This record gives sequence, structure tokens and C-alpha cells, in this order.
Amino acid sequence: MAPKLRSALAEVAREIGRAPHGGPPSGVSGPGPLATLLAVSARDYDYIIVGSGFGGSVSALRLAEKGYRVLVLEKGRRLGPKDFPRSNWDLKRYMWLPALGWRGLFNMSFLPHITVVSGVGVGGGSLVYANTLPVPGKEFFEAPSWATLADWEKELAPHYATAKRMLGATTNQRFGPADEVLKGLAEELGKEWHPAEVAVTFGEPGVEVDDPHFGGEGPRRTGCTGCGGCMIGCKVGAKNTLDKNYLYLAEKRGVEVRPDTEVTWVRELTGGDGYLVEAREQPKGVLAFRTRRRTFRARNVIFAGGVLGTVNLLLRLQRDPKGLPRLSPRLGQFVRTNSESIMGIVDGKRDVDMSQGVAIGSIIHTDAWSHIEPVRYPRGSGFFRMLVIPHAGGSSVVVRLAGLVRTLLRHPLRALKNVLVWDWAKHTLVLLYMRTLEGHLTMRLGRALTTGGREGLVTSIEAGSAPSASIPEANDLAERVAKRLDSIPQALLTETFLGVPTTAHILGGCTMGRTADEGVIDERNRVHGYRGLFVVDGSAISANPGVNPSLTITALAERAMSHIPRRNEPSQMGRVARARARTSSEQPIRTEP
Repeated sequence: MAPKLRSALAEVAREIGRAPHGGPPSGVSGPGPLATLLAVSARDYDYIIVGSGFGGSVSALRLAEKGYRVLVLEKGRRLGPKDFPRSNWDLKRYMWLPALGWRGLFNMSFLPHITVVSGVGVGGGSLVYANTLPVPGKEFFEAPSWATLADWEKELAPHYATAKRMLGATTNQRFGPADEVLKGLAEELGKEWHPAEVAVTFGEPGVEVDDPHFGGEGPRRTGCTGCGGCMIGCKVGAKNTLDKNYLYLAEKRGVEVRPDTEVTWVRELTGGDGYLVEAREQPKGVLAFRTRRRTFRARNVIFAGGVLGTVNLLLRLQRDPKGLPRLSPRLGQFVRTNSESIMGIVDGKRDVDMSQGVAIGSIIHTDAWSHIEPVRYPRGSGFFRMLVIPHAGGSSVVVRLAGLVRTLLRHPLRALKNVLVWDWAKHTLVLLYMRTLEGHLTMRLGRALTTGGREGLVTSIEAGSAPSASIPEANDLAERVAKRLDSIPQALLTETFLGVPTTAHILGGCTMGRTADEGVIDERNRVHGYRGLFVVDGSAISANPGVNPSLTITALAERAMSHIPRRNEPSQMGRVARARARTSSEQPIRTEP
């Protein structure tokens, strides 16, 4: 009998005598003996990666280049230009609400202290992010929360360079009226305005060419038309999403990507020789409650599902003896945002098209800790008009409601024009303000109004003040822009009524530390207490970058993978592996760091 089959049968025998665990959500039960046999004999991988966003995609390519057998499990769909909505009014194509059969690319999660927007699908957040790729300032690298673990600025510098090359970072070449408004604000403030670094393929607008990024090994690309559709899925094919670089190249090197497959459970195999990963698969054309159970085995597992995915799953695994009970008590702590403020301003003059350009085309650094960017959606994408009302700052609901009433009484015509605008996206400039000031939340499992009374992620204040929907400097900047546009600022209902801010940059929850008492992972993204487990996504970010974090997540993932030796190479030869990777990176294709 072949050794692998004998091992499979032995595993089945052990599983038969083991009581099923009680942990997976939505009533998914443990695998039976036949499922285990199939998992062990037919689905045997070196690495399983949970999630296909920035951390997961980087990990997939680098591990494949080192000779490992890699499986990527992604709960969202594989989407292409024909699958993306023409506007965000097409909710079934745009929103992620699988209970309703909506399996789009955009998710909104409402938590007690924060509203989080994120991406879902093969490519993760890259499908909906605004393309910008800034490097944080010194404050991020020298933050006390992780500065003692490494010289981060020095160590990450080469990985930032690799990440920029892989993501096709370039200076923005498509500007629109929104950028001109921000440029005027910069002149008023006496601050510097400059174009953003973006992950976009420019060239001749609308013209398809052979791959310009990887020596022809990548997919054909089309020049950006400046339509502003970056955040609802680029139908042109100009946005450098992960399925056009890291993931594309990973699959060419043998990585298997399984979309519509959500991981529900992970546990150690008997003897600690790897992990059993359980998932539920959503067959095409079947309602959300009709899923299939899948089981896989791997020696190593990388959690890369973003904060909402990774922290939620790990909290469930931590509390169950048959899950991963040795996870750090720090799990769920030190969750951060970029201290953001997001406000929309409808152009009262209606004389320009604010949707023209890329999602974020320029930036103003208002001081050493803060900056502001103009954001846009494509024409016709006015769904968010249903969720906004005039912005009113203040620390209490009474103060905010009083401010709302004052605004309506002082500017009734402007408020009415905001409501009556025909094409909200075409005539609205969205301002995104961010800063590096610290403040932490803790995530845990519990019940709240935001979970509908069922168990889910809830938040509590850990350190500093709660994230605020009312930041004085952001309010002032929005008022200045509104004055230029003969308008009034708008904000989400949850901000004005509840004081709950919105973020696209939720970070932390699996932060770094020297020991399990200090953090969930070490400085190489290895999970304390479990050999072969890693966290490589935004939840591993251990300080507040204060800027769009996608490039930083990518660079940290490159660094984490650089420490993993090539397959069949002992770990002490990691230095040799990295030297080989650097040599390989000098080839024309240059996909390795």
C-alpha cells in the first residue's frame, strides 16, 4: 500500500473516533471519514491561503516561485470587466449580501463604533480600492507599538520598491475638475498639492496593448479612459488589480484559486503535522443556503482574509478546544483605522463633471500627520445619495441634530439642490481625510444591534478616544470646499445620527509581538503557538500608517514571504533562498523581489 494512502487511512481512523467540533458558523459540521480521506489523498498542499487580497496574492506568487503547492480559497466570485456593474445602483452586481443572492464586490459592515467598507472577490480589496499607493511617514515605522521588533523603515524599503513595481505604480496622468478643486484649496491653505501614485495602466485611452508590466507575461491591458469607475470594478481593464499581476502570475506558476469558497474552520492534524481546513462552497446558480462542504489538508495555512475575515475566524477558532485554543490573548486587540473622515459635497454650480479622472488623483498634506484626497465615482453611480444627509459635527447626538437643523435653516436651497441633483456622482466631490493619530478598538464575538441579535463581531474602546465622525480640521476643510462649490457637506446617516465614522482602512487585530503575551504574530508574521500558521493581511499592521494602506500590506507580505525558504530547503538556509530570489528578480520578467 502506498505510503500516502496508508497515511490517509490512518487519518480517517483517527477521525472516526473523534467527536465532531462545535465551532463552524451557520451549522457546518465536521468532516466525516470519507471527506477526510478525500481531503488527505486528493487535496494535499504545502500552503493553503485564506483570502486573495494583497497579502494573500503576494503570498501565493512568492510561494509558487519557491516550488510550493499552493491553494487559495476565496469566498467571493471571480469577476471580470463583463461582471462589474455599470453603476453602483446595480446592487446585485455591486453589493456583497449573499443572504439575498447578491454576490458583488463591495461589502459594508456595521459595527458599534465603526462602519467598514471592503472588497470581496478574487483580488480582494484591489477590486474596489482607489488605486493609491503612498508610503507612510516616519511616524509609522517608529511607532512604539512595533518599533522594537525591527528597523522597519530600512527593512521594508526594498519590499516597497518591489510592491510598487508589481502593482504598476505610476504618477497619475488623468486629472479632472475634482483635482482642480483640491489644487485651489491647496493654494488657499498655502500647502503643496501633488499628483497621487496610482496602480493604473495609462497609455492611449481605451486602446488594448500587450502586457506592458512583466515583459509580456502578464495579461493584455487597456489604457485608462479617466471614467472614474475604479471603485465599482474597472470595466476598461486599466486598473492594476491583483488578478492582473500577483494572482495572474501565481496561477501561471501552478497556484490553484478556488472562488466562492469560504473557510469555516481550521484545526491541527493529529501529531501537529499540518492542518485540516474546512470550507463551504457556493455552487454557481444556487441560493446562498445551498452550499457544499469541502475539506482540504495542508502543512501550512496563511490567513489573509482582511481584518473582518481573519479576526472573526480566529476568534471562533480560539474559543473552541477543537479549533486553535492556544492563540494569543491579544487576538482582536489594537484594531485601528486611519482616523478618517469621509464627506461628499454636491457641486451647486453643476458646470463640470466631477466624475472625470481616476478614483483618487491628487493629494494635499495639510500637516505632518494629516492629508486630504478627492474621491470620485463614475457618472450614474449615485447609490450613496440614499445614505447621506447634511453633515453636522459634535460629540453628542443632541449637538449633531441641533447642527443639522441649523444647517437646514441657514441653507434650505442648497440642501434642496443636493436632494434634487439628477446625477449625484457626476456632480459630487467626495473628500477623504486621514491622519496618523492613534486610538484602538477591540474586536470580540458578541451580540448587538449591529449583528441583528445574532453572534458576530462587536467592538469596544481599548485605548484613547473612540473613532470620531467629527474631526475639526476635516470639518473645516470640507466647509472651505463647500464654499467654493456653493454647497454644504454631506455625510453618511450613521455619522450624523449615531456619530459612527466610516473607514475603508480597518487594520490590526492580529498585531505583532515578541511573545504570545505581546502579540498574535511575531515580526515574520508567524502565529505564536502554532507552527505553520501565518497572518499576512491588514490585521497584521501594528501601527497607524495614516495613509491608504494597500502598498504597506503588500510590502509587509513581500517581507514575510522572503523569510520562507524554497521548498525542500532547510529553514536555516533562508538567506540562500533570498539571495536566489534576488538573482531571479534581475531577469526581464522580474516578478520576484
